[in-house]
Amino acid sequence: MRYVRISLIPKHGDIDPVSEEIAAEPSLSRESILHINRLNDGTVVLLTQVRGDADRLDELLEEHDAVIAHNVSTLRDGLQAYIHAEPTPVAAALLDLTQEHEFVVDTPIEYGPEGAFRVAVIGQEKTVRRAIDDIPDEIRVELEQLSDYDPELRELSSLLTDRQREILDTAADLGYYEVPRRATHQDIADELDLSTTTVGEHLRKIEARMLSEIAH
Repeated sequence: MRYVRISLIPKHGDIDPVSEEIAAEPSLSRESILHINRLNDGTVVLLTQVRGDADRLDELLEEHDAVIAHNVSTLRDGLQAYIHAEPTPVAAALLDLTQEHEFVVDTPIEYGPEGAFRVAVIGQEKTVRRAIDDIPDEIRVELEQLSDYDPELRELSSLLTDRQREILDTAADLGYYEVPRRATHQDIADELDLSTTTVGEHLRKIEARMLSEIAH
Protein backbone atom coordinates (compact mmCIF):
# COMPACT_ATOMS: atom_id res chain seq x y z
CA MET A 1 0.00 0.00 0.00
CA ARG A 2 1.14 3.52 -0.77
CA TYR A 3 0.56 6.82 1.01
CA VAL A 4 0.33 9.77 -1.36
CA ARG A 5 -0.10 13.40 -0.36
CA ILE A 6 -0.89 15.97 -3.02
CA SER A 7 -1.84 19.61 -3.27
CA LEU A 8 -4.81 20.37 -5.52
CA ILE A 9 -5.21 23.86 -6.92
CA PRO A 10 -8.54 24.41 -8.71
CA LYS A 11 -8.35 26.91 -11.55
CA HIS A 12 -12.00 27.80 -10.90
CA GLY A 13 -14.19 27.18 -7.85
CA ASP A 14 -13.43 25.23 -4.68
CA ILE A 15 -14.26 21.98 -2.91
CA ASP A 16 -16.34 23.72 -0.24
CA PRO A 17 -19.42 25.63 -1.51
CA VAL A 18 -18.85 28.51 0.93
CA SER A 19 -15.05 28.50 1.04
CA GLU A 20 -14.68 31.59 -1.17
CA GLU A 21 -17.03 33.57 1.06
CA ILE A 22 -15.17 32.41 4.18
CA ALA A 23 -11.81 33.26 2.62
CA ALA A 24 -13.07 36.78 1.84
CA GLU A 25 -14.39 37.33 5.39
CA PRO A 26 -11.74 38.97 7.66
CA SER A 27 -13.28 37.48 10.82
CA LEU A 28 -12.97 33.88 9.56
CA SER A 29 -10.24 31.53 8.37
CA ARG A 30 -10.60 28.06 6.89
CA GLU A 31 -8.56 25.22 8.37
CA SER A 32 -9.67 21.81 7.14
CA ILE A 33 -12.42 19.48 6.00
CA LEU A 34 -12.71 16.76 8.62
CA HIS A 35 -15.20 14.62 6.68
CA ILE A 36 -16.99 14.74 3.34
CA ASN A 37 -19.59 12.30 2.03
CA ARG A 38 -21.94 12.17 -0.94
CA LEU A 39 -25.55 11.17 -0.26
CA ASN A 40 -27.76 9.06 -2.54
CA ASP A 41 -29.50 12.18 -3.88
CA GLY A 42 -26.18 13.63 -5.08
CA THR A 43 -25.85 16.25 -2.36
CA VAL A 44 -22.89 16.29 0.02
CA VAL A 45 -22.39 16.64 3.74
CA LEU A 46 -19.19 18.16 5.11
CA LEU A 47 -17.76 18.68 8.56
CA THR A 48 -15.36 21.60 8.36
CA GLN A 49 -13.05 23.27 10.85
CA VAL A 50 -12.94 27.07 10.88
CA ARG A 51 -11.53 29.75 13.17
CA GLY A 52 -13.24 33.04 13.94
CA ASP A 53 -16.67 34.53 14.53
CA ALA A 54 -19.35 31.84 14.96
CA ASP A 55 -22.24 34.25 14.31
CA ARG A 56 -20.71 35.49 11.07
CA LEU A 57 -20.10 31.93 9.86
CA ASP A 58 -23.70 31.04 10.66
CA GLU A 59 -24.87 34.08 8.65
CA LEU A 60 -22.81 33.09 5.61
CA LEU A 61 -24.15 29.55 5.67
CA GLU A 62 -27.73 30.76 6.15
CA GLU A 63 -27.48 33.14 3.16
CA HIS A 64 -25.78 30.74 0.71
CA ASP A 65 -28.05 29.30 -2.00
CA ALA A 66 -26.15 26.00 -2.23
CA VAL A 67 -26.49 25.23 1.50
CA ILE A 68 -29.49 23.05 2.36
CA ALA A 69 -28.89 22.75 6.11
CA HIS A 70 -26.11 23.65 8.51
CA ASN A 71 -25.05 23.81 12.12
CA VAL A 72 -22.15 25.69 13.70
CA SER A 73 -20.56 24.42 16.93
CA THR A 74 -18.10 26.39 19.07
CA LEU A 75 -15.21 24.33 20.40
CA ARG A 76 -12.28 25.19 22.62
CA ASP A 77 -9.88 25.45 19.67
CA GLY A 78 -12.23 26.92 17.04
CA LEU A 79 -15.45 26.23 15.17
CA GLN A 80 -16.88 23.18 13.49
CA ALA A 81 -19.55 23.52 10.84
CA TYR A 82 -21.82 20.74 9.61
CA ILE A 83 -22.90 21.60 6.08
CA HIS A 84 -25.42 19.81 3.84
CA ALA A 85 -25.16 21.34 0.39
CA GLU A 86 -25.22 20.93 -3.35
CA PRO A 87 -21.70 19.86 -4.39
CA THR A 88 -19.40 22.22 -6.23
CA PRO A 89 -18.06 20.96 -9.59
CA VAL A 90 -14.67 20.43 -7.90
CA ALA A 91 -16.18 18.37 -5.07
CA ALA A 92 -18.31 16.34 -7.50
CA ALA A 93 -15.30 15.54 -9.69
CA LEU A 94 -13.20 14.40 -6.74
CA LEU A 95 -15.99 12.35 -5.20
CA ASP A 96 -16.46 10.65 -8.59
CA LEU A 97 -12.82 9.55 -8.38
CA THR A 98 -13.37 7.92 -4.97
CA GLN A 99 -16.20 5.86 -6.49
CA GLU A 100 -14.30 4.92 -9.66
CA HIS A 101 -10.99 3.97 -8.04
CA GLU A 102 -10.15 1.84 -5.01
CA PHE A 103 -8.41 4.15 -2.58
CA VAL A 104 -9.08 5.72 0.79
CA VAL A 105 -9.00 9.48 1.47
CA ASP A 106 -7.06 10.16 4.67
CA THR A 107 -8.74 13.11 6.38
CA PRO A 108 -8.46 15.90 7.32
CA ILE A 109 -8.23 17.70 3.99
CA GLU A 110 -6.18 20.80 4.76
CA TYR A 111 -6.79 24.20 3.19
CA GLY A 112 -3.92 26.11 1.67
CA PRO A 113 -3.59 29.60 0.18
CA GLU A 114 -5.57 30.80 -2.84
CA GLY A 115 -8.10 27.96 -2.88
CA ALA A 116 -5.55 25.14 -2.76
CA PHE A 117 -6.05 22.16 -0.50
CA ARG A 118 -3.91 19.22 0.56
CA VAL A 119 -5.29 15.71 0.52
CA ALA A 120 -3.70 12.33 1.27
CA VAL A 121 -4.86 9.03 -0.20
CA ILE A 122 -4.00 5.42 0.61
CA GLY A 123 -4.13 2.58 -1.90
CA GLN A 124 -2.23 0.46 -4.37
CA GLU A 125 0.29 2.58 -6.28
CA LYS A 126 -1.14 1.80 -9.73
CA THR A 127 -4.65 2.63 -8.54
CA VAL A 128 -3.60 5.92 -6.95
CA ARG A 129 -1.63 6.93 -10.05
CA ARG A 130 -4.63 6.20 -12.30
CA ALA A 131 -6.85 8.27 -10.03
CA ILE A 132 -4.39 11.18 -10.13
CA ASP A 133 -4.26 10.93 -13.93
CA ASP A 134 -8.07 11.18 -14.00
CA ILE A 135 -8.20 14.40 -12.00
CA PRO A 136 -9.81 17.00 -14.30
CA ASP A 137 -7.57 19.45 -16.15
CA GLU A 138 -9.30 22.29 -14.28
CA ILE A 139 -7.45 21.16 -11.13
CA ARG A 140 -3.66 21.47 -10.98
CA VAL A 141 -1.89 18.67 -9.07
CA GLU A 142 1.37 18.96 -7.12
CA LEU A 143 2.83 15.79 -5.59
CA GLU A 144 4.12 16.40 -2.05
CA GLN A 145 4.80 12.93 -0.68
CA LEU A 146 4.91 9.36 -1.96
CA SER A 147 5.81 6.66 0.53
CA ASP A 148 4.84 3.26 1.85
CA TYR A 149 1.77 3.36 4.06
CA ASP A 150 2.66 2.82 7.72
CA PRO A 151 -0.56 2.35 9.76
CA GLU A 152 1.31 2.49 13.07
CA LEU A 153 2.79 5.87 12.16
CA ARG A 154 -0.63 7.19 11.10
CA GLU A 155 -2.13 5.96 14.38
CA LEU A 156 0.55 7.78 16.35
CA SER A 157 0.01 10.93 14.31
CA SER A 158 -3.69 10.90 15.20
CA LEU A 159 -2.71 11.43 18.86
CA LEU A 160 -1.33 14.88 18.04
CA THR A 161 -3.19 18.18 17.83
CA ASP A 162 -3.67 19.88 14.45
CA ARG A 163 -0.94 22.39 15.31
CA GLN A 164 1.45 19.62 16.38
CA ARG A 165 0.82 17.69 13.16
CA GLU A 166 1.46 20.86 11.15
CA ILE A 167 4.78 21.44 12.90
CA LEU A 168 5.79 17.78 12.61
CA ASP A 169 4.93 17.67 8.89
CA THR A 170 6.83 20.89 8.26
CA ALA A 171 9.85 19.62 10.19
CA ALA A 172 9.86 16.41 8.16
CA ASP A 173 9.39 18.25 4.84
CA LEU A 174 12.31 20.59 5.60
CA GLY A 175 14.63 17.72 6.56
CA TYR A 176 14.78 18.28 10.32
CA TYR A 177 14.80 14.53 10.99
CA GLU A 178 17.28 13.61 8.28
CA VAL A 179 20.90 12.63 9.01
CA PRO A 180 22.70 14.94 8.76
CA ARG A 181 19.95 17.37 9.79
CA ARG A 182 19.02 19.79 6.97
CA ALA A 183 16.80 22.19 8.94
CA THR A 184 16.80 23.98 12.28
CA HIS A 185 14.13 25.25 14.67
CA GLN A 186 14.61 28.64 13.02
CA ASP A 187 13.85 27.21 9.56
CA ILE A 188 10.63 25.63 10.84
CA ALA A 189 9.68 28.82 12.70
CA ASP A 190 10.22 30.93 9.57
CA GLU A 191 8.08 28.56 7.49
CA LEU A 192 5.16 28.68 9.95
CA ASP A 193 5.60 32.25 11.19
CA LEU A 194 6.21 31.07 14.76
CA SER A 195 8.93 31.74 17.33
CA THR A 196 11.78 29.27 17.70
CA THR A 197 10.77 28.82 21.35
CA THR A 198 7.25 27.74 20.31
CA VAL A 199 8.64 25.33 17.72
CA GLY A 200 11.08 23.83 20.21
CA GLU A 201 8.39 23.34 22.86
CA HIS A 202 6.01 21.69 20.40
CA LEU A 203 8.69 19.37 19.00
CA ARG A 204 9.66 18.25 22.52
CA LYS A 205 6.01 17.49 23.34
CA ILE A 206 5.52 15.69 20.02
CA GLU A 207 8.61 13.54 20.45
CA ALA A 208 7.80 12.76 24.08
CA ARG A 209 4.23 11.74 23.21
CA MET A 210 5.23 9.51 20.31
CA LEU A 211 8.14 7.90 22.16
CA SER A 212 5.86 7.22 25.11
CA GLU A 213 3.36 5.44 22.88
CA ILE A 214 6.07 3.40 21.15
CA ALA A 215 7.53 2.35 24.51
CA HIS A 216 4.13 0.97 25.57
